[in-house]
Amino acid sequence: MTSASGSNDTKHGAGSAEQQGEIDEGLYSRQLYVLGKEAMLKMQHSSVLVLGCRGLGVEIAKNVALAGVKSLTLQDSEAAQLQDLSTQFFISEADLGQPRDKVSQGKLAELNGYVPVDVIPPVTDLAQLDRFDVVVATDTTSLEDRVKINDYCHPRGIRFIATETRGLFGHVFVDFGDQFTVMDQTGEEPHAGVVSDIEPDGTVTMLDDNRHGLQDGDYVKFSEVQGLEGLNSGEPYKVEVLGPFAFRIGSVSHLGQYIKGGLFTEVKMPQKIAFKSLRDSLAEPEMVFSDFSKFDRAGQLHLAFQALHQFQVRHSGALPRPMNQEDANEIVKLVGDLAAQQPQVLGAEENSVNEPLVREFSYQARGDIPGVVAFFGGLVAQEVLKACSGKFTPLKQYMYFDSLESLPDSEKFKRTEETTKPINSRYDNQIAVMGLQFQQKLANSKVFLVGAGAIGCEMLKNWALVGLGSGPQGHIVVTDNDSIEKSNLNRQFLFRPRDVGREKAQVAAEAVSKMNPDLQGKITAKVDKVGPDTENIFNDEFWQQLDFVTNALDNVDARTYVDRRCVFYRKPLLESGTLGTKGNTQVIIPRLTESYSSSRDPPEKSIPLCTLRSFPSKIDHTIAWAKSLFQGYFFEAPENVNLYLSQPNFVEQTMKQSGDVKGILESINDSLNKKPANFDECIRWARLEFEKKFNHDIKQLLYNFPADAKTSNGDPFWSGAKRAPTPLEFSFDDPNHVDFVVGSANLRAFNYGITESATAEGTQHYRDVIQAMQIPEFKPNVNLKIQVNDEDPDPNANNPMGDELDTLAASLPNPATLAGFKLVPAEFEKDDDTNHHIEFISACSNCRAENYSIELADRQKTKFIAGRIIPAIATTTSLVTGLVNLELYKVVDGQTDIEKYKNGFVNLALPFFGFSEPISSPKGTYNDKEYDRIWDRFDIQGDIKLKDLIDHFAKEEGLEITMLSYGVSLLYASFFPPKKLKDRLDLPVTELVKTVTKHEIPSHVRTMILEICADDKDGEDVEVPFITIHL
Repeated sequence: MTSASGSNDTKHGAGSAEQQGEIDEGLYSRQLYVLGKEAMLKMQHSSVLVLGCRGLGVEIAKNVALAGVKSLTLQDSEAAQLQDLSTQFFISEADLGQPRDKVSQGKLAELNGYVPVDVIPPVTDLAQLDRFDVVVATDTTSLEDRVKINDYCHPRGIRFIATETRGLFGHVFVDFGDQFTVMDQTGEEPHAGVVSDIEPDGTVTMLDDNRHGLQDGDYVKFSEVQGLEGLNSGEPYKVEVLGPFAFRIGSVSHLGQYIKGGLFTEVKMPQKIAFKSLRDSLAEPEMVFSDFSKFDRAGQLHLAFQALHQFQVRHSGALPRPMNQEDANEIVKLVGDLAAQQPQVLGAEENSVNEPLVREFSYQARGDIPGVVAFFGGLVAQEVLKACSGKFTPLKQYMYFDSLESLPDSEKFKRTEETTKPINSRYDNQIAVMGLQFQQKLANSKVFLVGAGAIGCEMLKNWALVGLGSGPQGHIVVTDNDSIEKSNLNRQFLFRPRDVGREKAQVAAEAVSKMNPDLQGKITAKVDKVGPDTENIFNDEFWQQLDFVTNALDNVDARTYVDRRCVFYRKPLLESGTLGTKGNTQVIIPRLTESYSSSRDPPEKSIPLCTLRSFPSKIDHTIAWAKSLFQGYFFEAPENVNLYLSQPNFVEQTMKQSGDVKGILESINDSLNKKPANFDECIRWARLEFEKKFNHDIKQLLYNFPADAKTSNGDPFWSGAKRAPTPLEFSFDDPNHVDFVVGSANLRAFNYGITESATAEGTQHYRDVIQAMQIPEFKPNVNLKIQVNDEDPDPNANNPMGDELDTLAASLPNPATLAGFKLVPAEFEKDDDTNHHIEFISACSNCRAENYSIELADRQKTKFIAGRIIPAIATTTSLVTGLVNLELYKVVDGQTDIEKYKNGFVNLALPFFGFSEPISSPKGTYNDKEYDRIWDRFDIQGDIKLKDLIDHFAKEEGLEITMLSYGVSLLYASFFPPKKLKDRLDLPVTELVKTVTKHEIPSHVRTMILEICADDKDGEDVEVPFITIHL
C-alpha cells in the first residue's frame, strides 16, 4: 500500500523462507533477468485478488501465479457452464455445475509451489479488500460494482485493474492511486560510457564517437573524473542532450578544472504518477492506443462497453444475441445516448457514433475468443506485476483493442443468426463470432508446431481451446528435441515439477489432450529437431499435406531453416518471439508477403581481441575473457589431448594449420606431463594459475607499458578506455580469489576423473595446501611484445617458431605409453549450480575486474552474460501467442488481402503496441511475364531428360538455359565441349546428378531443386526462379 513517503510498500509481513529475501533462482532464473531481484522481492510481499474465473480471469491468474506473488485469491462462485470451456482451460466437462473458483484453485496452485491460492465467498463488505495490494475485476463484475470497488480502493492505495473481453474486442482500465512510484520506467540497462572532456559550462563529450544514448531529462552520475573530483560523489545530474555524442549537466566551473578520465552511468530516478478513479475518468478517459490505424475506435468502444452493461441491467444480465438486429439496434441507441451525456469521449467534431462498429460489437458480445483472452491475460498480468513492484511504466489508464480483421470472409463463411447460434458444444462462444462453418474449417486443419517451450505451450493451449485440428480431417504435429528443466516451469505452464527430465513435446501433447479430449488421437508428438538431418522424417509428403506451420523457436538458425522449407513447399508460416517484456509477431503468406529470411537483424558487435587480452574496460569484457579461459582450460585442452591420443597424425596436421599451434601443443604438453595424481595437486595448479593470470601477466603488461607510458604522439598511453591495471596479491579474505581456486581445482579434477574433493571441509583444506606452497617470483620476459590494436600487425609474428614447435612436439609423451588414458572435457552448462562452471567464470571475471578497477558483477549477472540467457516472462509469451492466434484465423480463412494481416511489436514495460501490414514479396519479370522472387519456381513433373528440359524452356518460357546446377555441382553449361554435352543431354535428371556428383539420390527425396541461368528472347541474361523437379 502507499505509505506517507509515497513508496509502493506492501502492508504484509514476509511469509515463507522464500519471502524473507530469498528467490529460487533455479525456478525464476529467466524472469529474474526481466524484473530484477528487488522487484521480485516486492512481488513476494504482495497479495492479489482476481474477481472472476472465466477464461480471462484464469489467464491473468495463471500468469500472476507463474510470476510469483505472496498470495493469489480467487472469487467466482458461479457454476461452470459448457460455454466456459471456450477459453477456461482449467475447467473440464466433469467440472460443469461446480463453482468456477473452486475448480480452478487446485490447478492454479500446481503452477507454483511458492504461491498459495485461496478462494473467498462473494465480497459483501468492501473492508474485506483491505488485505489485498491489487484487485483485478474481470468480465464477471458489473460496471456498477467496478465503480463501487474502485471508489473504495482508490483512496486507500489498493491498486485496481478492470478488464473485459467480448468476442474480438477487449479493454483494460488501470488505477494505481494518487501517488504511485515507478522505480524504473523501461527496465533497459542504464547507459554508460567513457568521457573524453568536460567543459566549465558542464558540456560532457564522449570518447571516440561513442553515442551516449541519453534523452533530455535523464540523470547521470560520474566516477574516475580527474580534476573535477567533486563530480565523483555519486550525486545524480540532470541531462540536457546536445547531440548524440555530447550532453550538458550545468556549470561545473566551481569544482575546478577537468584534467582527464571519467565514466558516466545513467541513474534511474523514481517517478510519481497520479491516476484518476474509474468514476472520475469514465466521462474523460485517458487512452493508450493499441493500434494507431484504429485511432478513432477507442472512444467508440469506450461507450460501447458502457452501453453493454446498461443492456445487461435491462435484460436481467443477458448479453445481446449473436447477429441479432433488434439487440444491435438497442446497443446503437444506448451508445448514442451515452455520446450525448459524455461529449468529451468522441470529441466535439467527431461526435457521431460509428454504427457498423457498434453493431459488430453487439453481434460478438456473447463471443469468447482464446487469442483475445490470451492478449489481455498477458497484458493485465504484467500490470499486476507493475502494481506489486513499481517496475516499468503502468498503462495510463484505458486501452481498447479489437481484431475485426480476424473475421472470416463473409462470402465464403456466412454469419447469420442461424450459423452463429449455440449447438451445445465447448466451441459455442467461438461459433457465436466466427460461425459454425468456419469452426469446422478450423477443426479440419492440418498444422505443424515447431517447438514446445514457452511459446509452444501457450500455442497448444490456445489451439486446444479453438478446437484446431480436432476434426475428422484435422491433425497437429508438434516436435521439440528438448527435455524439461526446472527453469522451464516458470513460464512453460503445461509442465509440472513431476515432468522434469521428460520430453517437452510429449508432455505438452498429453496436457492439451486432457484439456480438450477432442484432441485425443489428433496430436502427434515428436522429439526430432527440424533440420537438414531429419529431412527423411519431415519429408516431401509430410510438408505437402500441411495447411500451415507455426514456429515456437528460440534461435534464428532454426527459424530460418523452417522458413526456407515453408517457402519451398509454399506453406503459410506464423512466426513470433519474445525478449523479456518485448515481443514480435510476423505472418508469412505464400505469394503475398516477404519471408522471415528476407530481413535480418544486424550482427552483434564483437569485442576486439586486444581489448579482451590486455585492455578491458567493462565487466562484459572480463566475463568474455573468463569464459574463453574456461573453454581453453577445461574443454579445449582435454579435447586436444584426446585427439592427440586417438589420431596418429594429429601433431603433423596441427603443425600445418594456421592459428595458435604453439598454444595447442603447450596445452597437450601441460596436460600430459603435469597430470595431477590427487586433488591436492589440482589445488596447487589452481593457485599457480591465479598467480600467472592476475599477478605475473599484469606485471608483464606494466613492464611493457609502465603506468607513466606515453604514445608516439606524447599522450598518456593509459587514458580513455585503456585502464592501467594493478596486480592482485592472493588473499583468503577475498571470496573471488578463493572461488577461483575452488572452481579451478574442482574442474581440473573433473577433467582427470579425480573424484575426491575438499568441499566437505569448506576452504580450510585449500588454505592448508596453499600455505605449504612456494609461489615463484615474477621475472619479466624482455622479448615479449604486446599488440595494442587489432588493426596493428602481430608484433610476435616474425619470431621464427619452427624449432620451438619441433622441440614442443618432441617433448610430448608417446601415445602408446598412455593406452586407455582419456580426459573428460567440461562442456559449459550454465544451469547446474553444482558443476563449478559459473563459480569459476564469475570468480575469474571478478578477479580480472579487480585488476582493472572495473565494477564487479554478481554470479547472476555473470551467468546471464556468459550463458547468453534470453530473459523471459510468462506475461509477454501469453500476449504474443494471443496475437499469433488472431492471425491464425486469417490464415485458415485463406485471406489474400495483405492489408488484413498484421505484424506486431509490443513492449509491455512502456507499454507500447505497434502493428503494421506485412511487407509484400518482391516481383521480377522476364519476357513480359511477372513472377514472385520469393515464392515462384518452375515446376517440372517427372524425371525429365536434360535435352527435353532445355527444349521445354525454349518453347514454353522463351528462355535459353545457359547453365544448370544442383547444389554446388554444375550439370550443364552452354560452353561445355560437344562430347561432354552429347554424353549428358540424353540422361534423365536423376542419372545426370548421379553422374556428376558421384552420389545416389536418397530414396526419401521426391523433389529436386535446380538453379538456372538463362537468356531471354532478346538474348539478355535475366534473373528467373529456380526449377523444382517432382520425381
